[in-house]
Amino acid sequence: MSTGFLWGTATAGHQVEGNNINADIWLLEQVPGTSFRDRSGDACDSLNRWAQDIAIVRSLGLSAYRFSVEWSRIEPAESQFSQAWLDHYARMAAACRDAGIAPIVTLSHFTSPRWFAASGGWSNPNAPQLFARFAERVARAFGGLVRHVITFNEPNLPLMGKWSATPIADPARTGLDAMLAAAARACGSDHYHVWVYSRGEHLETLLAGHHAARSAWKQVWPQSLVGMSLALPDVQGAGTQVGVEAYRQHAEAPFFAAARDDDFIGVQTYGRLVLDAHAIVPPSADAERTQSGDEFYPQALGAAVAHAHRQTGKPVFVTENGIATAEDAQRLRYLRAAIASLGTVRRQGVPVLGYLHWSLLDNFEWRRGYSQQFGLVSVDRSSFIRTPKSSARLYARLAREMV
Repeated sequence: MSTGFLWGTATAGHQVEGNNINADIWLLEQVPGTSFRDRSGDACDSLNRWAQDIAIVRSLGLSAYRFSVEWSRIEPAESQFSQAWLDHYARMAAACRDAGIAPIVTLSHFTSPRWFAASGGWSNPNAPQLFARFAERVARAFGGLVRHVITFNEPNLPLMGKWSATPIADPARTGLDAMLAAAARACGSDHYHVWVYSRGEHLETLLAGHHAARSAWKQVWPQSLVGMSLALPDVQGAGTQVGVEAYRQHAEAPFFAAARDDDFIGVQTYGRLVLDAHAIVPPSADAERTQSGDEFYPQALGAAVAHAHRQTGKPVFVTENGIATAEDAQRLRYLRAAIASLGTVRRQGVPVLGYLHWSLLDNFEWRRGYSQQFGLVSVDRSSFIRTPKSSARLYARLAREMV
């Protein structure tokens, strides 16, 4: 297994495994009035086909594969742990190592057990201890197979649209609140807290959970490198830095402060965010767009990586970077430019541990369902047959050339 710079790709359990029925988000998909475009269902059937996914990573000559362990499978009811599922994820990590691939493991990629959400989620003062207990169980099950561990995936996401001193109306919020209320009723609870669909309240409890999980893991395997991955667009000011400073103070600063005790900072960049003093400035009418409607701006990656290192002093791991597009030619252009921008900051001395492309597979993209394609590999929705795209071959070549 490579011990140098890691080139790899990423997935998340709920988005690829399928039938994650005890997860908080699975219930949100099912309730009347859900705001999810599709239900995840079988997803990519990676629950059964994970070995195929690892074989694809190996066939591309990549050296890392990021996947998440699903807390809701491992602890489907509070204090009831499944050894079978712990063994399952340990087999995945072992298969990666046997293939010369570094397994990068995420403990929380947006999902939690349904019982956790119904008991208040991160509003529950016991949440940090519950999460740390889960982390400790996973650490022991993996038996030293994993060197890089990510506690939370994009925990700053709920705060990213709420930075301005002038609040911006969010029409989608009413639908989210109704969906969460319906899930609470389905559980017989008076609250159903899912962090990624929250308002970012109880941030202190979530960050305490990060610290507790990091400590729990490192007590078992002190040689592991533990950090969290943040959503970090390249934030730019439109004529003023007032909005930029307000945004960074609100959506970045608490997480950077927490990360200064970590072993690395995970960076997840898809484009840029332009702000005036009060609001997000939309791209120009003639700007090239991605499938998700965002501006095509691959050079954002290098700036975001350099910013994260300046703010934390920590090595950076690019744990996600990619583009939603049905046109693989656009992904080819994105890959070249994004990786070039990363190469520039590496040459300038920014310490970068690796780059993981999002994603390996066209998968379930949360409330957007199956409407957008981020994958290097297409997945037939009926047969689950995986077919690498031209962008997969280009990425493999770029990685070989830049080793």
